Amino acid sequence: MFAYISRRLGMMLLIVFGASFMVYNLQAISSNPLEAFAESTEKNKEQQMARLIRELNLDVPPPVRYFIWFRGIIAGLWGQLDLGQTRDNFMVMDQIAAAIPITFRLVIASTILAILLGITIGMITAIRQYSRFDYTMTFVSFLLFSLPIFWVAVLLKEYMAIQFNDFLVNPQIPIELVVIIGLIIGFIFAGIAGGTRKRFLTIFAGVSVLAIGLLFGMSSSSWFTDPGLGIIGVGIMSFVAAAVTTQLSTGLDNKASLRTALAAASVVTISYYPMQLLLGPESGLLSVFLAFSITIALSSIIGYFMDTEDRKVNIRVGVLTAFVGTFVLFIDRSMQEFNAYMFSDAIGGRPVSTLGQANDVLSPEQVGSFWISGLDAVMHLVLPTVALTLVSFAGYVRFSRGSLLEVLNMDYIRTARAKGLTERTVITRHAMRNAMLPLTTILVNDFAGVIGGAIITESIFQWSGMGSLFNQALRSYDLNLLMGVFIIGAVLTVVANLVADLLYGVVDPRIRIRK
Repeated sequence: MFAYISRRLGMMLLIVFGASFMVYNLQAISSNPLEAFAESTEKNKEQQMARLIRELNLDVPPPVRYFIWFRGIIAGLWGQLDLGQTRDNFMVMDQIAAAIPITFRLVIASTILAILLGITIGMITAIRQYSRFDYTMTFVSFLLFSLPIFWVAVLLKEYMAIQFNDFLVNPQIPIELVVIIGLIIGFIFAGIAGGTRKRFLTIFAGVSVLAIGLLFGMSSSSWFTDPGLGIIGVGIMSFVAAAVTTQLSTGLDNKASLRTALAAASVVTISYYPMQLLLGPESGLLSVFLAFSITIALSSIIGYFMDTEDRKVNIRVGVLTAFVGTFVLFIDRSMQEFNAYMFSDAIGGRPVSTLGQANDVLSPEQVGSFWISGLDAVMHLVLPTVALTLVSFAGYVRFSRGSLLEVLNMDYIRTARAKGLTERTVITRHAMRNAMLPLTTILVNDFAGVIGGAIITESIFQWSGMGSLFNQALRSYDLNLLMGVFIIGAVLTVVANLVADLLYGVVDPRIRIRK
């Protein structure tokens, strides 16, 4: 294994060196920083050109100039990495260090959401091939896949920000719109559930009535301006999480796992009011960490003593249920601050932001509040996260569906079914694990691409991340800044491919790395 990793690291260095050499020289040859002086009539034109030539080493051939720049990369081996200065005399390292957290915050949420939703829905469509749900999601995924991100972003700005902020002035939903939305929600859930026509119509009617009732209640009250779930909402969602987690992990017929999950949901529900004291107005990230630790630890203990024969499975089910339930509780606590945030002077009743990554006019008290500053960050994240998720989600649906369908047609799946294993066991323990193999490379490379930024999205929503730096470098012929962004992306890409190769052996034990 050590020899294999050593060889791969050597190849990675050669790839990064070759790619950076080509990009540097192509950009240096194709760009001309002195072009701006062509029509200049200033008296000190020659002096300015001489200064720029001296600062950028323009009198040195591009290949030689590359090695002068690459010397700073080599110095990174002993902790003195130097990527040079930008055209504005800022250190490239400082610019990148400031941009990476912004880009990470922008893209990581959408990437995780797209992966979870895309793979889950894609595999459900594969299991229910040629069903109503399959046809519907195939249409939706192809539709989203074909939409350009800039058009999606403009629509979201109009309807999820401008129109929604206007709606919050008088948050009353017309009764006919309540009925239409309720019917759509009922149709979606009935399609996911599948089954016979009678089952479809029953679920459609039940969910539609429930959705219409909830929407009417939310519209009649002040829920949209003063939202919250309360102990009842947190409890219901925790028990739903318990049922879903148990079904996916062991099946609802596993009584020990089901009891563990229900007990974990009960722990979260019972701890609702004590958690309000822990997650008070003056609390911070440490309090949130303690809240998760308490519920997860209690659920782990319950899973350990619930059944001595399958403790690992019970503990896993309990931990997952407790995590989801506590996350819902955390969301409820954040919602309690929404009214104060929305009607503050800095927000003025229009909470969903269309530009920037933070509100610059929040008061010092609001900036120092964990809940208010967190809400502000989320409100600025909503639109770009939804835009990136919608566009990326479609690809994962198609990839995961095709991968699982290919696996389900293999001989060993038919053998597993012939042995009498339940369909859930065949799907979750045999088919899904092997279906993840071709998805591994895509997932790892997508996470590596997170740091590369989203150039179009950052430009539309005016986020100052890595994508904006890359765009700025191209427009200003800033070679050092361009290469700084490129070298970060190149290193992450080759490392991601190495990680993907190593993960193959984890996902499929039949794959072994040659020594």
